[in-house]
Amino acid sequence: MFQGSIPALVTPFRDGAIDTVALEAFVEWQIAQGSHGLVPVGTTGESPTLTHAEHYAVITQVVEVAAKRVPVIAGCGSNDTATALAHLAHAERVGADGALVVVPYYNKPSQAGLIAHFTALAEATRLPIVIYNIPGRSVADMSVETMAVLARLPNIVGVKDATGNIARVAQQRLACGADFIQLSGNDDMAVGFNAQGGIGAISVTANVAPQLCAQMQASMLAGDFRTALAINDRLQPLHAALFSDASPGPTKYALAKLGHMAPDVRLPITEPSEAARAAVDAALVHAGLA
Repeated sequence: MFQGSIPALVTPFRDGAIDTVALEAFVEWQIAQGSHGLVPVGTTGESPTLTHAEHYAVITQVVEVAAKRVPVIAGCGSNDTATALAHLAHAERVGADGALVVVPYYNKPSQAGLIAHFTALAEATRLPIVIYNIPGRSVADMSVETMAVLARLPNIVGVKDATGNIARVAQQRLACGADFIQLSGNDDMAVGFNAQGGIGAISVTANVAPQLCAQMQASMLAGDFRTALAINDRLQPLHAALFSDASPGPTKYALAKLGHMAPDVRLPITEPSEAARAAVDAALVHAGLA
């Protein structure tokens, strides 16, 4: 269903508004470069600073441009269950192929609250739901036991795991079953993640290096970890550089350098520091992209 290299798409801006021309071209480039899926309006897409109208417009455009050539997993999470339900309804209505739903942030719900939240969402949609567990941003951490409960629901199909705990992959595989989709949320851990039972990554680096990320994931899915390691050696400095300042500032800087869009971000994100730009410049050269 969902596997391989799936970029967490940035949202291009120009003069304060969404740059729909750049977004269309960016989606086309991602597909041409071999990306195996697309995630619009995740955190990397600056969803916290998009209005609901903008959020829905980006999902709609990405779905329309992708035109079923690759699956679109729409960012539908919120710290408010009612808002997440509205996001899900829109994504389903416009033809998204799945929904990425983050563990509710700031509220710090209990494990019982997480079960209630995701159960309400699963019962309200036919879309396959991928849980996004990222305690570094959401504070709440979904336990393996809670995920196992939710994995019994037919349309909760997997997890984007950004816990940074590589042992979770094996633990979740045992608790949720081998068919439960596990996607890495950390580019710098993607190879080790797949070795433990993962089948792909929802990736920031794939915004900038989609072909290399797709080749790396395809190699691992084919069992060729030697090739994957060689590609990852090229990408490792880029994985780090794209988080050398507040994300997605460095990613948009890299994409601007490569001619795909303006580097514009929205406050409170700012354009990356001189040191971060230098790190990105060096990483692009190391990867053979500049």
